[in-house]
Amino acid sequence: MRDLAHGLTVWLTGLPSSGKTTLARALEKKLVDEGLRVEVLDGDVVREGLTRDLGLSADDRRENVRRIGFVADLLSRNGVVVICPVIAPYRDARAEVRKRHDDGRYFEVHVATPVELCAERDVKGLYAAQRVGEVTGLTGVDDPYEAPDAPELTLDTSGRTLDESVEILWRALHQ
Repeated sequence: MRDLAHGLTVWLTGLPSSGKTTLARALEKKLVDEGLRVEVLDGDVVREGLTRDLGLSADDRRENVRRIGFVADLLSRNGVVVICPVIAPYRDARAEVRKRHDDGRYFEVHVATPVELCAERDVKGLYAAQRVGEVTGLTGVDDPYEAPDAPELTLDTSGRTLDESVEILWRALHQ
């Protein structure tokens, strides 16, 4: 059983509107209720502050992941459970984050919701904007998303309630 009180980075990777942030916030509540120190490094929020200088090129996306991973490592080394709902489309960038957490404080979750369901959810209107040509470079549609080869957990949120998805994640974290 993993001792979460010693810190852990829970990296939620997946397509836009796959449910990463929703899962992160629900997991955060559950962890706080258990008395743990928790921080959520949401990709959208971090882009407003820490990575505002970056665009959406492949190199900038990798740098965004690197910076978030650096902060997650610092926090998790100090006993914080860090939840990172970040698209992180490239395997090599996620592998670098995993390597930084070289003592096993990294738990990767592939939020493997099918692109069709993500497009139905379309929380930010990105899929609709891409369909009419207002947005290009949408991860998983006209820009690559490299699914993890060996995440600690693959979680398809389709056909599940939020509570069911969080329970699956919770059990996996405690194995």
